[in-house]
Amino acid sequence: MSKKIAYFDTIAGVSGDMTLGALIDAGVPLEYLRDELTKLPISGYELEAKHVQHSGITAVKLEVVVSAKDTHHRHYPDIKKLIETSTLSQRVKESALSIFRTLAQAEAKIHNTPVENIHFHEVGAIDSIVDIVGAVIGLDYLGVETVYSSPVKIGAASTTKSAHGIIPTPAPATMEILRGYPVVFTDVPGELTTPTGAAIVKTLSRGVLSTETITFDAIGYGSGTKIFGALPNLLRVGVGATESPHPEEEITVIEANVDDMNPELYPHVIDKLLSTGARDAFLTPVIMKKGRPGIIITALCTPDIRDAAINVLLTETTTLGVRYRRMNRKTLNREEKTVETEFGSVRMKTVEVDGRTYTKPEFEDCKRIAEKFDIPLIEVYRRLGG
Repeated sequence: MSKKIAYFDTIAGVSGDMTLGALIDAGVPLEYLRDELTKLPISGYELEAKHVQHSGITAVKLEVVVSAKDTHHRHYPDIKKLIETSTLSQRVKESALSIFRTLAQAEAKIHNTPVENIHFHEVGAIDSIVDIVGAVIGLDYLGVETVYSSPVKIGAASTTKSAHGIIPTPAPATMEILRGYPVVFTDVPGELTTPTGAAIVKTLSRGVLSTETITFDAIGYGSGTKIFGALPNLLRVGVGATESPHPEEEITVIEANVDDMNPELYPHVIDKLLSTGARDAFLTPVIMKKGRPGIIITALCTPDIRDAAINVLLTETTTLGVRYRRMNRKTLNREEKTVETEFGSVRMKTVEVDGRTYTKPEFEDCKRIAEKFDIPLIEVYRRLGG
């Protein structure tokens, strides 16, 4: 089964404007990007795109031209509210918020302060907000399900001027964001990868590809501003598909610890979670603090129903809070269909494993048949080939 991917080839690092330029070159219409960005409650800027060349390669140089100096140093909660109150799609909102959360957490670590207190200087400016939200809009337009990258190129040790004064490059925020992600140092002085670019890759990417087979149907080049001698200041983004025998999807894992609830309520909570569209919901017994037995209630769901599942846990249980995280999962190819049997119509689930097909009847249908014909449930499974 194939999935749509975007591959970030960081020829000369990655930044927000390079990402937007590469996505436009790969097929995102500039007018579509402009229209979608009007859903953000900000103004006073224009998007301008032009073709430039680096080492004979044509790329798109995207600029966010701000009509007035944006001196408003926004806090993380300000940007969070700005995105949440927009009319952008939920998927775009969640991805953009995740990127800003990555940035905020890195800045908080560097400045040893709570995330809520973080001032976004360069990143709080209009152009950086447009870069981040625009990148997510572009990937969504192209139907990209998963992002991968090459090891991220970063420049040689140097210094640069920032809102905090003279700081080393690569910037402390860039290094903190890319902690745990593969990077490649170069001999190019200065900043190849910006904190914004690093946050886009670190947040959205599933990692570095190695031997996977990719069929590209679009390739775009985004241009940076600086000239790095022989090194073309480009980001290349390839959009295509990878073939996988096992479908992969992103899920949100939501959990709550409970140690003071009537156990008769648990089946109701599980049913409510499943009714929201959760892929699965289950209970795990645990020993909590002070030796007290408790239960972890877990729901697996797609990101779009995360808030609905969280609301179930907060309103239908005695928990005081929940935790959640994004994960990837692979599943077997499956198909559900109804077949005619000696007992009438029965829903069957067909699963494919290494080219072999296995069929299993649905439990609820088997239970119904066992009760209707007054025969053991195990006999129903046997006769249906389950």
